[in-house]
Amino acid sequence: MNDARMINELPIGIEAFQFLLGYQFQDPDLLLRALTHPSYVNEHPEEEVSDNQRLEFLGDAVLDFIAGEWVYHNYPDFKEGPMTRLRAALVRTEMLARLAVQVGIGEALRLGHGEEESGGRWRDANLCDAFEAVVGALYLDGGLSAVQAFVRPLIEPVVAAILSAEADLDAKSRLQEWSQAELRITPRYRIVSERGPDHSKTFEAEVLLDKQVVGRGQGRSKQAAEQAAAQVAWEDISQSVLAAASVSPLADS
Repeated sequence: MNDARMINELPIGIEAFQFLLGYQFQDPDLLLRALTHPSYVNEHPEEEVSDNQRLEFLGDAVLDFIAGEWVYHNYPDFKEGPMTRLRAALVRTEMLARLAVQVGIGEALRLGHGEEESGGRWRDANLCDAFEAVVGALYLDGGLSAVQAFVRPLIEPVVAAILSAEADLDAKSRLQEWSQAELRITPRYRIVSERGPDHSKTFEAEVLLDKQVVGRGQGRSKQAAEQAAAQVAWEDISQSVLAAASVSPLADS
């Protein structure tokens, strides 16, 4: 199939999406590949187009470096522990999915019919993967400077929010400290699903207080998924239970 025709078949149009990114690709096929979910390739073998998994792998590594470099230069007083936690908060699945929506990746994704029907266009794991793939494509097309120009304006306001909310701290530790002090309960975690190929799995975890599920989250490792679940639970508790100053043991479900 003609590459130009495939490129023009992005849901919002290749030129419009490049405008949203603020970058004009020398090789637009890289961008096409970054926005192509494996489900699309499975349903359209006649197009002979690759999915975004290899670019996702590359983009994941590039993002880790960009975020780490940015934290290093902007927070010279941070020790290694706070730097590591802040970098992890910047590149977790939910954060990258939010940034993907912000730059229009959700609308531009090419999905198979089944994935589309099941809500895959706005699934955090798909959005995160596509964001990483776009970063990988930017790196191959324009080098590190192109990625920095794209990523830095996105993470700067996010970092401020993370620090003001202390979201870069270990959510599992905070949740455990609170639940043991207030409820005399130790949180339990369980992995409820895992998706994707061996080199790029996404795990989903739940955190329970007694028998009640109080948070769910996704991550690229079991530990990251548990941290994400703990973060959701802690934010919920902080906003509702603690704000109301009416802490009481959670009833059995």
